[in-house]
Amino acid sequence: MTDLSKGAAWMGGQIIPIDQAAIPVTDWGLTHSDIAYDVVPVWQGAFFRLDDYVTRFITSLTATRYDIGMDRCDICSALNAMVKASGLSDAYVAMVAARGRNPVAGSRDPRDCANHFYAWCVPYVHIVTPETAAKGTSVWIAKSVRRIPADSVNPRVKNYHWGDFTSGLFEAKDNGFETTILLDHADNVTEGPGFNVFGVFGDTVVTSDHGVLHGITRATVLEMCAEAGLKTQTRPLPLEELWRADEVFLSSSGGGVIPVARVDQHHFSNGAAGPVATDLRQRYFDWISQEKYRTPIT
Repeated sequence: MTDLSKGAAWMGGQIIPIDQAAIPVTDWGLTHSDIAYDVVPVWQGAFFRLDDYVTRFITSLTATRYDIGMDRCDICSALNAMVKASGLSDAYVAMVAARGRNPVAGSRDPRDCANHFYAWCVPYVHIVTPETAAKGTSVWIAKSVRRIPADSVNPRVKNYHWGDFTSGLFEAKDNGFETTILLDHADNVTEGPGFNVFGVFGDTVVTSDHGVLHGITRATVLEMCAEAGLKTQTRPLPLEELWRADEVFLSSSGGGVIPVARVDQHHFSNGAAGPVATDLRQRYFDWISQEKYRTPIT
């Protein structure tokens, strides 16, 4: 029996070990970073908000003109079959559409490409370790790069254009920080590699509404804030305003709510995880266990 416990991939209808998964070197997904994707978490044997993640993925396919020859049911079936075969009860599951190879020699016409779908899963990913998140992580504001403008690459389409994030991560790591946040060209906070950013101001939680992926975890946080009696605002968040926040936290499908103790040399919540972020982090793991949000692996 093939061991899929380290991860599995669904490619062309076949489920294979993830270390055997590959795409051709001439695939535009590789050569042009021409890919749309999404990631849905599996927790204790069930997908969390699967319909919402697949809906966003399909919206991305429409926006970027991919035709993968699969509908919602086909996508869900492929993801379910792959995770079931892997045996993983807690998993990080990616669904991907790539532009594919262009069979016309020398063509630069994207309409000639054979678009295709593939998926993969690995054991659940925390973008910040639970131990670090419990204490509050550290974040560096990138200085050498700004977020790709929304009129250049649509941030609402989850994509592989990570050149700006990668530059920011090098800066962060070189300065001893865990991760990075990018600003736009007007000095507003946007997002980081794989997460949205929130500031807490008294009983109000603020997160950017532009230049960012409208994350499913972001939406979950806004809903949890309402449950907790907190006000929310989705609007531009200038960096100068962020410095005045009582707390800062991140949201990601890879770990839920992640408290931040330090941004650059600014300390929040006395250099620890703040009470609002800590409460929302616990609520998140309560929510992903609620049956109304779960689609069990069958």
